[in-house]
Amino acid sequence: MDALLRNDLKDFNNILFQTVRTAEQHLSRIETLPPGRYIDGIEKMTLPKKGIGAINTLKYFEEHFAGQLANSAGPRYFGFVTGGSTPAAVAGDWLVSMYDQNACGSHDSIAPHIEHQTINFLKDLFGLHQEYFGTFVTGATLANFTSLALARQWVGEQTGTDFSNVGLSAASPLKVLSGTPHSSIFKSLSMLGIGRNALAKVPTLPGREAVDVTELEYVLKVNPAPLIVVANAGTVNTVDFDDLEEIGALKKRHNFWLHVDAAFGGFAACSGKYAHYTKGINYADSITIDAHKWLNVPYDSAMQFTRHKDLQLKVFQNTAAYLGDPSKSPDFFHYTPENSRRFRALPTWFTLMAYGKEGHREIVERNCEAAHYFGELIKNSSDFKLLAPVKMNVVCFTLTNDDLTMENIKIFLDAVRDDGQVFFTPTIYKNTPAIRAAISNWLTEREDIDIAYRVINSINKKIKSVQPT
Repeated sequence: MDALLRNDLKDFNNILFQTVRTAEQHLSRIETLPPGRYIDGIEKMTLPKKGIGAINTLKYFEEHFAGQLANSAGPRYFGFVTGGSTPAAVAGDWLVSMYDQNACGSHDSIAPHIEHQTINFLKDLFGLHQEYFGTFVTGATLANFTSLALARQWVGEQTGTDFSNVGLSAASPLKVLSGTPHSSIFKSLSMLGIGRNALAKVPTLPGREAVDVTELEYVLKVNPAPLIVVANAGTVNTVDFDDLEEIGALKKRHNFWLHVDAAFGGFAACSGKYAHYTKGINYADSITIDAHKWLNVPYDSAMQFTRHKDLQLKVFQNTAAYLGDPSKSPDFFHYTPENSRRFRALPTWFTLMAYGKEGHREIVERNCEAAHYFGELIKNSSDFKLLAPVKMNVVCFTLTNDDLTMENIKIFLDAVRDDGQVFFTPTIYKNTPAIRAAISNWLTEREDIDIAYRVINSINKKIKSVQPT
């Protein structure tokens, strides 16, 4: 054994201890570390011939890199829809690395069985029927990819073609319908060979991001079946929800696959205040929900659910003599894009066991209350304009500048980021350059909203003071 490896094996406990110390230093500053940073790049080193060992590597990391990481797991990171990591989820994630299990197998480890149990917990949390089969993947993009792969297979089988074997070469163009699809839907369609142009946007309701179901039915009538419909349970700009019950009712009259992208909006089911938004989700053929968003577990983690386990097996089965009969195997490598993957379910199991339904309901409701509070501050401001009613945890607003452009928004947000207290991301809403405040961190309190509001007011005044009159 290499001498450095042998020494680190002997010193393993101390390495873990020092790693905890590094983590504690970060945790002690979580309220003050900048939630967003701009890092232009780092010097590219050549690989050293002789290593320096784990402890010295940890010290080098602390000295050169740790201080430049963004505090995206902190209470005032409002960019994208990013959760943090609850204490229990961190504990589970550290153990994932320590135990280093391949969670795709079935009976050679308890890991995949814990994943099945965790999926069962999640179906309970989200109000999904027990017949749904679920798996863990890396994020919403891969969950959408997996689900749309099943939808592609379903379309083929409706017309007597097994796309998983013969491919798309002989197929007529597939059509996908959606009102306000997330960008990951287009990416998934590209990767699947269906193509971005296969998606036809259906008109939305006036002043909303939710699809007009009457318009959707018209498109279903005039286009030959089978089709794929992507419904949205929580759009990224305004957390708008398609009417899943009305869309589900259309399945009685039209032949289409219903995929529900509920990456973070699915968490509405956790709260009696918001559960009505996800009513009808059980009409879905497939569903995407993220864990590293509102469940507040570490990256990367999401779930994909489907009523069509048989189609999932056809698409993702891994055929090899030593693996046995895929149709009789519970192994996840027959149902996910990966043949090997980390024990991704464990942090989710930890946080669900630790805090239960009530704990996660409280996070959702506290974040939504913070968003509504921020929305009221924006509504009553003369310098900012609220662009849409606050439904849940995202506030979509803009500047009241006469010459509003996306460049203005970016200059403003860069200054906010560089102030070091809060972080937002830009967007475009109904052709208007805008700002999104997505509040989904378990640490966020009303005081963080007050800080954020003070910062944006201060930055806005500074920018105005240097602009030519």
